[in-house]
Amino acid sequence: MIRVVAGVLVRDGNVLVCRRPPGGAHPGKWEFPGGKVEAGETLEQALARELREELGVAATLGPELRRIAHAYPGGVAVELHFFTIERIDGALSSAHFAEVRWQPLGRLGELDFLEADRDLVTELDQRSSLRNESSETAGR
Repeated sequence: MIRVVAGVLVRDGNVLVCRRPPGGAHPGKWEFPGGKVEAGETLEQALARELREELGVAATLGPELRRIAHAYPGGVAVELHFFTIERIDGALSSAHFAEVRWQPLGRLGELDFLEADRDLVTELDQRSSLRNESSETAGR
């Protein structure tokens, strides 16, 4: 099983997401930024390194949001750890991705995410929907 980390950064109602480039594994699929944990790294160290390497930013990490195990067709299994990203420092670079974007909460499901990310995508969109409904109700 491959250990993988990913970060969820929400800013002003938008979530930082990345689209994989053509030619690699799962081309064109959307994901939360992150990557594989290397030998000797903690989960947090791996995520900080991946964010620095792939996006050119230093990150302040928060708590782990969710941990899942997922088996992709063909037998590749991942243990995926999602962490909150409390903030980033530096200008975002998209050199490692086909696209990097801030996607509105509640509209993450419009993107074609990796299978392993989809439950969290749904959960984040539902939370946003519930938050918006209670704000509208409170304002009446």
